Amino acid sequence: MFTQLSGDAISPITSAHNTINNEIEGLNALRDALNGPLKEPFEKAISIIQASKGRVIVTGMGKSGHIARKISATMASTGTPSFFVHPGEASHGDLGMIRDVDVVLAMSWSGETAELASIISYTRRFKVPLIGMSANANSTLGKQSDIHLCLPKVEEACPHGLAPTTSCILQLAMGDTLSIALLEGHGFTAHDFKIFHPGGSLGASLQYVRDLMHTGDSLPLIKANTRMSEVILIMSQKGFGCVGVLNEDGLLTGMVTDGDLRRNLSDDLLTRSVDQVMTKDPKTLSPDILVPTAIEMLNSASITSIFVVENKRPVGLLHMHDFLRVGVA
Repeated sequence: MFTQLSGDAISPITSAHNTINNEIEGLNALRDALNGPLKEPFEKAISIIQASKGRVIVTGMGKSGHIARKISATMASTGTPSFFVHPGEASHGDLGMIRDVDVVLAMSWSGETAELASIISYTRRFKVPLIGMSANANSTLGKQSDIHLCLPKVEEACPHGLAPTTSCILQLAMGDTLSIALLEGHGFTAHDFKIFHPGGSLGASLQYVRDLMHTGDSLPLIKANTRMSEVILIMSQKGFGCVGVLNEDGLLTGMVTDGDLRRNLSDDLLTRSVDQVMTKDPKTLSPDILVPTAIEMLNSASITSIFVVENKRPVGLLHMHDFLRVGVA
């Protein structure tokens, strides 16, 4: 809880702005470095990881360790096999997790983290490629690394220059640049992403239309020239608030919705032909598009139901309630 302001005390919102501005400056410095001294080692780091037949072992101590865990998790979830090894546990048996086909990514802002010594020595002894990430090229980590990603030296957002803040942002951003470059390098797709993220709303959003659509006898379909009395009966039975209209070849040529019924209310509605009431050439979806794209289409068109077609033949139906059911709308 903030205490009451007095004297030259800074307000919470001003403090927040200062922190964000400081970290933005740090990110700008990192971007500039990637166009300069960091460009070549970054590209080499990507090449050595891509050439590896093993995994990326990410390690770090303290705040760097927390960031290292996140980087490892991001790599693993985007197609680059990876796991985190705690440097404190490494000298008590966990070094056995590291193989000569792996690549080690060691993180330390100062480059002099004592707990990394056993891992560094192990990689040198068994010729395991070592990528170091620190802000000091002349540090132990910088000198021992096969490739050193030297981060720009920046001021911490902490007014005392003690709590790792901006430095953590730079480490995290550097890890993200590695992860995404690797992802794009091996053509990792949304379908691949879904394999590693099957749960929760993220997993649901990575489903395809074919995964959610209603199929078979549940589809409300009628032939052209059908009387509206039968159309309304089918609409009531199927419960989607719409009916698809098929021509003699089984192709979808029209659609009747609740809105069409309201617009055509008249004494002779029940005896009229569906062809006189339907919306011709309705919007449709392919079964192979992702659910978020389908939601955007329904929202943009202000509709609640849409048919899924292949070669103009209806193979499914999606209703907005289907998106709500799986938690993506």
